[in-house]
Amino acid sequence: MQVFQQIDEARNWVRQQRAEGHRTALVPTMGALHQGHLSLVELGRQRCEKTIATIFVNPTQFGPGEDFEQYPRLPEEDLQLLRQVGTDAVFLPDAAAMYPTGFSTAVSPPDVAGDLEGRLRPGHFAGVATVVLKLFQILPTTHAVFGRKDYQQLLVIAAMVRDLNVDIEIIDAPIVREADGLAMSSRNRYLNPDERQTAKRLSAALQACCDAYADGNRDADALQSIMHAVLTESGKSHPPVDSIDYAVVRGADDLRVLNTVTADAIALIAAKVGSTRLIDNRVIGNTD
Repeated sequence: MQVFQQIDEARNWVRQQRAEGHRTALVPTMGALHQGHLSLVELGRQRCEKTIATIFVNPTQFGPGEDFEQYPRLPEEDLQLLRQVGTDAVFLPDAAAMYPTGFSTAVSPPDVAGDLEGRLRPGHFAGVATVVLKLFQILPTTHAVFGRKDYQQLLVIAAMVRDLNVDIEIIDAPIVREADGLAMSSRNRYLNPDERQTAKRLSAALQACCDAYADGNRDADALQSIMHAVLTESGKSHPPVDSIDYAVVRGADDLRVLNTVTADAIALIAAKVGSTRLIDNRVIGNTD
């Protein structure tokens, strides 16, 4: 596995792979890798002959008071994990390389970025879209892999690629969960044992929503109320979540507000457990 810190070296590697006729998959990450990230690499390897991962904690997608300084940084552990799954190359830039002195350009994110995470985290998706487009320019691969756990982010990137005619195919990868249903996340490292138990309420709430849909409930407000109840109910072996940013059912293709839920819908949750903000989602009628 080759490791690059300089933009020109990484770009030249990708160009060489493409010149040799190889399909190449880009897997952008912020490090602190877990099996969910590694599944993205594995999917890239299934679809393409070569894979290149990136590790960069992007400062422009963190807002004031968010966990940029505390975000776990474990480059040596990450590189070892990437070696184990057969990653061909890793791009490991620093902030000065990605945002040199005088940098002042940003991507205006598409409409699908406007609500939910975009409303609660102003500037977040501008930072995401800008850094992802930069990575597409630096590493002109044929494919890029993004996970469905960051579902709104996936829609934002897909819309940006479409709107700006970016010559890359987006591969979306399923959520990877722990045995108890908790979606894998780098931020799970922040949870103490009691909070870890509470965090399971997110996947339980999504499951309750899907179960109600399977039983014939098609009313969006009712399904959302079911999720809120699971997240906040007391009297269980572990306490409720500390706060709910949203627990909603939306259109799966554009996050439009729904009154009546059909099969092309998705349930999404963002909630705080202790000081840790977690997100999760599940397609209605799907058990992924």
